[in-house]
Amino acid sequence: MKKVSLLLSIVMLSNLLIAQNLPTGQAGTQPGCFPYPKTISVNGSAEMNVIPDEIYVQVDLREYKKKSENKIELETIKSEFLASCKAVGIADSNISVASYDGYNMANIWRRRKKEPELMSSISYQIKFNNTKLIDDLVNRLDDEATKNFSIVRTSHSKITEYRKQLKIMAVKAAKEKAIYLSEATNEQLGAAITITEPNELVSSDVRSGLYKSNSNVAGLLNQEKFDAYGVNDYGIDYRKIKLRFEVNVLYALK
Repeated sequence: MKKVSLLLSIVMLSNLLIAQNLPTGQAGTQPGCFPYPKTISVNGSAEMNVIPDEIYVQVDLREYKKKSENKIELETIKSEFLASCKAVGIADSNISVASYDGYNMANIWRRRKKEPELMSSISYQIKFNNTKLIDDLVNRLDDEATKNFSIVRTSHSKITEYRKQLKIMAVKAAKEKAIYLSEATNEQLGAAITITEPNELVSSDVRSGLYKSNSNVAGLLNQEKFDAYGVNDYGIDYRKIKLRFEVNVLYALK
């Protein structure tokens, strides 16, 4: 009997200690009941414009042949292209193959030939850290072999750190809003209950998908198209990367 009484006393004491450590209004509530009778939900946002220091360019190369001459093989074109990349100072780690393809000129022009010839093509993606290297490479390209030269995206080497800073700023903005809204209703802000992280907005606003240089490669597109994209003879006129983050925070009111 004494053992039973002692056990009941321990259970009652444990429940009392748990109740004392619960937030105000939570002790004595039924399971599933919301422990905070008064709350405030606010949104916070922050945005940042970042100047890109990484430019990703795609170069499309293809086999070709001139009249009464043999086809220039893709292996030769690849070797010359990679040699040009090395000559201007582009590291091998910044070069990757984006695609590898083949096409039949007879099918393209809908003409029958006695001996249809398959023409191969390859696309490389290159990461640049400055526009001067782009100019240097363009000036070395084989105009006949280069089908297209385009900017696919821009980024920044510290983009992850910038995103982290932006999220912290958004949460602080939400707390600041919660403070003055609660004060307006003569309430006191309590602890944060939940922080909801929605999708962030990243806008890499490159003003061109196409690049112009003094090289004849620029002849792939006419001047009017370049002007429309905002590209000039001196390189790329690209805008900043816009980062924006929003957060929803639910606070308790004391």
